[in-house]
Amino acid sequence: MKRIGVVGIVVSGDKGTVLEMQKVLSDFGDIIVGRMGVPRPKVNTIALIVEGEQERLSALTGRLGRLDGLNVKSALTSVEIGDED
Repeated sequence: MKRIGVVGIVVSGDKGTVLEMQKVLSDFGDIIVGRMGVPRPKVNTIALIVEGEQERLSALTGRLGRLDGLNVKSALTSVEIGDED
């Protein structure tokens, strides 16, 4: 079953970090249903709305969390949705 959640990312890394982050987000584009970014002078914040299976959501946050210059937090709801949604 798919779950719905939010992933918050604070980006304080250099351009290389941002490029790696973009690659990861592209790799997981199938579970990202919404994205909002707020640019700031020294750090940027990104909020992702995600929908997918627990294992895939964990893989996304795990890969992002291993990148230097990113701080990642996620909150998954207990709401489960079927594949037809």
